[in-house]
Amino acid sequence: MEDVGAAKTAMPVTSPLAGEPIKRADAERLAGVLKAFADPARLRLLSLIQSAPEGEASVSDLTAPLGLSQPTVSHHLRILTEAGLLERDKRGVWVYYRLVPSAITAVAELLTPARKRATKKAR
Repeated sequence: MEDVGAAKTAMPVTSPLAGEPIKRADAERLAGVLKAFADPARLRLLSLIQSAPEGEASVSDLTAPLGLSQPTVSHHLRILTEAGLLERDKRGVWVYYRLVPSAITAVAELLTPARKRATKKAR
């Protein structure tokens, strides 16, 4: 597997809900990732890719279900990849996308208040 996509947006270390002020750079990085999530087409793309048979899909697999053109789908996939939420795998002329589970988990952890995380881990 050749990874041709790279996460350009690293997750911040501190959660905005950790009880201490988040650093400006961390807030900017987290905002970038959340902006990638904050679009209905991108949320649908994440869902479609995650639920695809093998957990991956190409642009051609995604255009019809979304009802969007190939360039528009490619644009949204690029944003999700740059945010570190998807990874790309080029095979010949086709590029397949899959979720980066650790990135999705990291976003969930950053948005879960510390006391709720402690309760979940204690179970």
